[in-house]
Amino acid sequence: MPRLTHLDESGAARMVDVSGKRDNKRTATAEGRIRMAAATLAAIRDGSGPKGDVLAAARIAGIMAAKKTGELIPLCHPLALESVRIDFAFQDDAIRVTAVAALTGKTGVEMEAMTATSIALLTIYDMAKALEKGMVIEHLRLISKSGGKSGDWHAEDEAE
Repeated sequence: MPRLTHLDESGAARMVDVSGKRDNKRTATAEGRIRMAAATLAAIRDGSGPKGDVLAAARIAGIMAAKKTGELIPLCHPLALESVRIDFAFQDDAIRVTAVAALTGKTGVEMEAMTATSIALLTIYDMAKALEKGMVIEHLRLISKSGGKSGDWHAEDEAE
């Protein structure tokens, strides 16, 4: 079984020492979706919700969240991100959020992509909750990562 890198030999939590690693290009893509009623989806699509442009607010929130990941998750390194992109796709009963984070550095950006996706989804919920409180956030996951010692990784299947 692989050793957990955020635990020292005695089992105490620690921030991983990345000082000996070389900088390289790293990217990560995460996705999730928020399921909702057709009327809520239509209001978001046409901008007729009570709080205005839901997706613009969610995009900005996701980018801001990615930049603050090191402050939110205790053992994450604070990173100088080079880019964060948030994309939205309308589905029959949901909006899919995809976040891509990238940098050239010593540690990966998986948590930044996951945090960006999470906060973009939560922002959609917040902006549209006056229309529907029963929306469901689901299928948050890492889709791919590249760079670093472990190399590239891609999820094997698609979430519904």
